Amino acid sequence: MQTLMTTVSEKDRAYRRRLAANDRHQVIVALPRDTITLLDDLKERQGLRNRSQVLLQLIEQGREGAQQ
Repeated sequence: MQTLMTTVSEKDRAYRRRLAANDRHQVIVALPRDTITLLDDLKERQGLRNRSQVLLQLIEQGREGAQQ
């Protein structure tokens, strides 16, 4: 009989495999509540689906700025 922990772990591993197959990887970060609020505001204003998309946009903007 599978335990809940085993099932969750298998689901997590399957999720990470799907991400990796699409050249994506999961990163877990701890951020202050104010920063999360800012990410959520940007997400809503820009019509994005999730915080990851907001972070990717911000990183790309920073990368462009650093190259100038």
